[in-house]
Amino acid sequence: MSDAVPDAATEHAVEAALVRLDLDAKARLLAGQDTWSLPALPEIGLASLVMSDGPIGVRGVRWTSDDPSIALPSPTALAATWDPALARRAGALLAQEARRKGVHVLLAPTVNLHRSPLGGRHFEAYSEDPYLTGRIGTGYVTGVQEGGVGTTVKHFVANDAETERFTVDNLIGERALRELYLAPFEAIVKDARPWGVMTAYNSVNGTTMTEHHHLVNEVLRDTWGFDGVNVSDWSAARDTVRALRGGLDLAMPGPRTVYGPALAEAVRDGRLDESEVDTAVRRVLRLAARVGALAGAGPAVTDPPADLDGEALARELARRSFVLVRNERAALPLRPGTTVALLGAAARDARILGGGSAVVFPARTVSPLDGLTAALPEGALTYAVGADPDEELAVADRGFALRAVCRAADGTLLGTGSAPNGHIQWMGADLPEGVTHDRLRTVELTGTFTPRESGVHTFGTRGLGAFRLAVGGTVRFEGVERPEKKDPFAAFFGGPVERARVELTAGEPVDVSLTYVVELPADGPLKIVTFTLCHQEPRRDPDELIAEAVEAARAADTAVVVVATTERVESEGHDRADLRLPGRQDDLVRAVAAANPRTVVVVNSGAPVELPWREEVAAVLLTWFPGQEGGAALADVLTGAEEPGGRLPTTWGSLADAPVTRVAPDDGRLPYDEGVLIGHRAWERAGRTPSYPFGHGLGYTDWAYESAEVTGTAAEGTTVQVRVRNTGTRPGREVVQVYLAPTEPHAGPDADQPDHPDHPDHPDQPHRPARWLAGFAAVEAGPGETAEITLDLPRRAFEIWDETAHRWFFVKGSYEIQVGRSIADRRIGVAVTV
Repeated sequence: MSDAVPDAATEHAVEAALVRLDLDAKARLLAGQDTWSLPALPEIGLASLVMSDGPIGVRGVRWTSDDPSIALPSPTALAATWDPALARRAGALLAQEARRKGVHVLLAPTVNLHRSPLGGRHFEAYSEDPYLTGRIGTGYVTGVQEGGVGTTVKHFVANDAETERFTVDNLIGERALRELYLAPFEAIVKDARPWGVMTAYNSVNGTTMTEHHHLVNEVLRDTWGFDGVNVSDWSAARDTVRALRGGLDLAMPGPRTVYGPALAEAVRDGRLDESEVDTAVRRVLRLAARVGALAGAGPAVTDPPADLDGEALARELARRSFVLVRNERAALPLRPGTTVALLGAAARDARILGGGSAVVFPARTVSPLDGLTAALPEGALTYAVGADPDEELAVADRGFALRAVCRAADGTLLGTGSAPNGHIQWMGADLPEGVTHDRLRTVELTGTFTPRESGVHTFGTRGLGAFRLAVGGTVRFEGVERPEKKDPFAAFFGGPVERARVELTAGEPVDVSLTYVVELPADGPLKIVTFTLCHQEPRRDPDELIAEAVEAARAADTAVVVVATTERVESEGHDRADLRLPGRQDDLVRAVAAANPRTVVVVNSGAPVELPWREEVAAVLLTWFPGQEGGAALADVLTGAEEPGGRLPTTWGSLADAPVTRVAPDDGRLPYDEGVLIGHRAWERAGRTPSYPFGHGLGYTDWAYESAEVTGTAAEGTTVQVRVRNTGTRPGREVVQVYLAPTEPHAGPDADQPDHPDHPDHPDQPHRPARWLAGFAAVEAGPGETAEITLDLPRRAFEIWDETAHRWFFVKGSYEIQVGRSIADRRIGVAVTV
């Protein structure tokens, strides 16, 4: 395992390096040298530290398919496994990928909470529950760092939505902050000792997180003992003095940040003391020592674990994450010899990951159509589009063979680069060989497009600036796109714009060219070249497509409909307006279900969507964003070769019933008025029944809960021993869940004071949810076999944060320890008094 505390030799090497640096070198180190790295300082034996986005794959410093990356399932999928050990293996694989790509620090994991179902980036976070999030995050961080690669647990703290995320001030009560939003970070810091944390763009209670002295220095460092590096989210740092005194070590990306020369100047004019700079530099040098980038200091890991098979692990993780939420008439697994009608555009063109900074390019992608074609006998599978969720143009991809040609202002060729699709995103030094930002004037995406369908194809652009689009040798558009509002990331996350419609014939290639004029602000902190060639296939009549799918469903024994969200629904950069599936997908499901009673719906989304037809179909399987091997894993589960192993990490329900929905601030402020009641806690308090409750998930066998015995004391450690029996006909895996429920009002010190959380007149009364997750573990057993599992309930499960005394308070009284399959399916209860 990686080091928990730096050893004396490491600290000696850090101090020896520090005293050899002058002020300018220190300030330069804390600013970074470019988008993804810190400068090397050869005079002290410091190599350049390289960072890279995660969390489902390691992209490296270049956004390109030339060096492909393993693409694991989304973090929501990882949390759906309820398996910290599997998360640890995922982390180990990502460390292996990072080492291969020369990356020292992974910008992951994201452990913000699913506060509102409208959060657009929830696919990149784990759960609505702080305990589950902390356990999965601990496994992930441990796995990465055991591979000798650092992590930056993010986004500290309360970056729980995307709307106005750069400026929003989230107003959060101290108790909710401690019990919910800080809790996963605290668990990971104490149990996994991360080497880094990333502070968020947003403010909390009036202070931006890159300057939050209380939460960073007093809570994260002093109280929890975090000794790693605090790096800003990219371009989040705003003020030199306040950032350094707020505990920010690295202001990224470099070199134009609030550190560097500005930091050295602040010391020289007396606004900061050099010892304050030394403290931050010391942490960066410690990180360098841990990853093996500082001479004279041995790395934290000298013998990384054996290499893992990335494709095999991606497939295993996917099938272990799939959640079977409904299975009537034993629709799954498919019976041998069954004929299948596979329906939905997402079955052919799989969406394997969410949009935004987490995007990577795998060497291969297995769609549901690919997976089932390989798994079923010849002639057993038919396919029809049925409905397409993409109602707008998407990144030009299938059928396009493109390259990027870079020229200077006078037309001189500077260099060329590959283009994995129609999206160009070059950040900092991430440019084709021979190309520099100061000379680059135009980038031409050029190549051919071979349509797979005849008809009118639509072409467009996404991005800001001047464009020239030509298709088939004819200029179809020439003009300029300007931003509607001031947004530093508008070019990244803005919508596509239609530019031309062209009649094309299937199988006949045409030349395609999109030329973009590069405009980089001279004083901007980021050197970014980004734009997109967009495309949409011919739009057929939706009713005809659905009718074709219905006919295919009638002719098959089982209909499998794959429905999905799109990048415009789930992506970094924006929140969701609703929870509906885009396009005519709901209509498709209803029509197919009416034609075939054995209709199975596969839901390809990273976070909850509404399923208004769920009672009309035989089975519903949630596959999240399943990563590059998703189609193969789907075939494993549908055919019964493997069991769906997942349980819901987040409540699924309708937006109308969801208790907490607000993500948009008012005048820059977003109050978290719900306090500690989010997710399943809020659903229970509101007395509302979701579509599928937290923790729910079915397998292909049945389980009986036979006994639960409680030993120990809550103050010293409570142990629950559970015995379950597999009562079905095949081997299976069960996730045993333990919930803690108070059964009488609790009393504590000063409970007679109205401002104390135990007082009955306190506005937070009743001061705890009806129940909360306190422990979980998985068991496996064959048909008729029993399995026993022992779970240790943490003392924290019996504590609340006392806002009056500003401390954790152990709440005495009567509880019921409830053991079961989900928060709504509790099989055994044991009364305890503490």
